[in-house]
Amino acid sequence: MRTLNLGILAHVDAGKTSLTERLLFAAGVIDEVGSVDDGSTTTDSLALERQRGITIKSAVVSFTLGDVTVNLIDTPGHPDFIAEVERVLGVLDGAVLVVSAVEGVQAQTRVLMRTLRRLRIPTLIFVNKLDRGGARPEDVLRDIAAKLTPAVVAMGSARGPGTRDARFVPYTERDHGFVTRLADVLAEHDEGLLAAYVGDEASVSYGRLRRALAAQSGQALVHPVFSGSAITGAGVDALIRGIRELLPAAEGDAGGPLSGTVFKVERGPAGEKIAYVRLFSGTLRTRDKPRFGGGDEAKVTAIGVFDAGSVARRPSVTAGRIGKVWGLADVRIGDTLGTPRGTPGEHHFSPPSLETVVVPCRAGDKGALHTALTQLAEQDPLIDLRQDDVRQEISVSLYGEVQKEVIQATLAADYGIDVTFRESTTICVERPVGTGAAFEIMKGDGNPFLATVGLRVEPAAEGSGVGYRLEVELGSMPYAFMKVVEDTVRETLAQGLHGWEVVDCTVTLTHSGYAPRQSHAHQGFDKSMSSTGTDFRGLTPLVVMEALREAGTRVCEPIHRFRLEIPAERLGQILPVLAGLRAVPGPVEPRGAVCVLEGEIPAARVHELEQRLPTLTHGEGVLESAFERYRPVSGPPPSRPRSDHNPLDRKEYLLRVLRGV
Repeated sequence: MRTLNLGILAHVDAGKTSLTERLLFAAGVIDEVGSVDDGSTTTDSLALERQRGITIKSAVVSFTLGDVTVNLIDTPGHPDFIAEVERVLGVLDGAVLVVSAVEGVQAQTRVLMRTLRRLRIPTLIFVNKLDRGGARPEDVLRDIAAKLTPAVVAMGSARGPGTRDARFVPYTERDHGFVTRLADVLAEHDEGLLAAYVGDEASVSYGRLRRALAAQSGQALVHPVFSGSAITGAGVDALIRGIRELLPAAEGDAGGPLSGTVFKVERGPAGEKIAYVRLFSGTLRTRDKPRFGGGDEAKVTAIGVFDAGSVARRPSVTAGRIGKVWGLADVRIGDTLGTPRGTPGEHHFSPPSLETVVVPCRAGDKGALHTALTQLAEQDPLIDLRQDDVRQEISVSLYGEVQKEVIQATLAADYGIDVTFRESTTICVERPVGTGAAFEIMKGDGNPFLATVGLRVEPAAEGSGVGYRLEVELGSMPYAFMKVVEDTVRETLAQGLHGWEVVDCTVTLTHSGYAPRQSHAHQGFDKSMSSTGTDFRGLTPLVVMEALREAGTRVCEPIHRFRLEIPAERLGQILPVLAGLRAVPGPVEPRGAVCVLEGEIPAARVHELEQRLPTLTHGEGVLESAFERYRPVSGPPPSRPRSDHNPLDRKEYLLRVLRGV
């Protein structure tokens, strides 16, 4: 029995969860197709998901299609919950991208397909809602080829679109136009097929073309397109055949070294942590003690394997499968079990660009709120919990305003904590402008720490993050102290000269020194005479900020790329509004009665444009936007209140740190 770990992805409201229900029904897992509107779907189990009719958390359900066991992962479609999709992508063998036959290719559809292609995840496309009024499958197919990828092949034709009797008729070898299109697309990536087809078209059999289609679909070179309706079931049988024949099964050696990825973490009824693990190699058994994260080790107490719509307890989970694992109390999303695979911590989508302060309605709930948000951060690391001990405030990062509602409802329902939020603010970053260096010598003037640290900070390529190098010999002081310095450098750069995270720089350790372990005669270790990790943790932030002050930083704000489709006669009203929002539009592209405008706009102004657009265009404007880059702020740089001991103010910093010591 082969295993296929399949993701269902789409823009919100394209019918992704309804398609999941229809696949489960076709496989015999459920007796009745659930409804998103009625809140009766299998994978939307959260009360808030049922209430709002959207998917918030990814869910796994298993079923069998012939000789293939499918672990289907239903993911959120709303852009506010793109972090859930982020975590799933790394564990997929294939995907089905759902596109609405009515709304067509939308903003999130583009983001998802661009990422699926970049990661080379084999993907089928399903044009849904064929039965809905306004369905335009032919136009949508052209949009898919123009906006998503030209390497698409329609696997059939739509009959009666826009009616309840709409259906999908698969093409066969007797459809000459389909065979010709298939050969043309496949020949782009197969020189042997191209030579044979050019030499004698009749010599290339339909069977050979189908085999080549399966091979190229499995390599994410070609994307077959099906259409139908998840509500009526039209076209779903053809899609199922496509899933079985055109998507590759999971690979992995059950006898090889253990290697798996944690892509989801949840809490059980008793508060226990449960990790969702995709195994790429090896076998994980109960009572095993796998290594994960930074080298932690814990005993597996129980394993659940997805099977026929439910989770069955098993003594082990093998390569290629997805399992629920109990016992790993300190595990986090993104952790690798056993041998690492790929690039750790790689992000496929842009980071959150908003943040807000969470305020408990009852002052006595501050401690409980911190605990609750810490647990939510386990399930969603990108909310990036930020504790401000000075002001006794907690901030979280957000993709959008809907995420606030979800956090608020979750805190109330699961933890009994009522909260409100301050107004969302944009998350900026800081980049070094030049090169700066600083050092502090042990026992030198004004240095109360038994440590010598020298650092140089210099700019690095955009998007490179923070690099760390040594200009001193690795053996010049104990490795533990070296590691403390590096870790403290990275922690300190979370707040630059203006309070924002410092990115795209290289930090070099230029000076190091320590006091060896010493003691008074006939006495034990005396830390007043010997360096400890605390000395390096205390001194390093001062050196980092002094070097950063010499280098200087520039505050940069997140910028979105936007695409605006509006009635041509409304262009005169839109352009001044865009200028007022600090948008930079490109050339206008006329398309008959409408015109298309692309450009850049600060992330902080996107929400305002969304709110004003319906009035400006009488409801006919369509806006797509997605994070593009960080751009230097014009005018006075915005600052964010510091939440640390403020190493920019040496006197205040030393008072706080030394008092703590």
